[in-house]
Amino acid sequence: MTESALLELVEVMARLRRECAWKAGQTHESLARYLLEETYETLEAIEAGDDVHLREELGDLLLQILFHAVIAEEQGRFDIDDVAADLVVKLRRRNPHVFAPETSDAADPEAINEQWERIKAEEKQRSGLMEGVPEELPALLRAVKALDRLERAGRSPDLPPAPEDLGDRLLALAAEARAAGVDPEQALRAAVRRVASP
Repeated sequence: MTESALLELVEVMARLRRECAWKAGQTHESLARYLLEETYETLEAIEAGDDVHLREELGDLLLQILFHAVIAEEQGRFDIDDVAADLVVKLRRRNPHVFAPETSDAADPEAINEQWERIKAEEKQRSGLMEGVPEELPALLRAVKALDRLERAGRSPDLPPAPEDLGDRLLALAAEARAAGVDPEQALRAAVRRVASP
């Protein structure tokens, strides 16, 4: 996509917001469900390995982002350029191995990820382990986030060796998947597709 196509997209969205009664009536709150739906449809396209579908879903996801930015711009809060500028600053700051290599010796993927997480933690200065992790995340994804944060804090989950409680067993399975480098959400979705297919 060229820069002109991105600029045209911004103009098209602004016009739709002015001239389409449905789009003009939307708010951040009314659009929230569509943002979530488009995110899951994008994940589905990724898992299917379908580039045509993925391209379409990424466009739908971009539409949601732009929609929210246009609403904020109308309210005089920020615009899509502010969103992009903030992202550029964040990417430069969190990737010193690329943008300031004299300050970073991170070279392998694991060290780069640790560096990213360390810089992010310094920026956020969270007061609690789960601060910033949305309650609305799917439970398995939230469990993995908790396990990641526990590890970075030098703690381990206090799970019984043979958990009997279903929640503890599910958490133990999430920990097992994480240790094996498997995304438990994707693994469970794949298993559901297998058992539900005709």
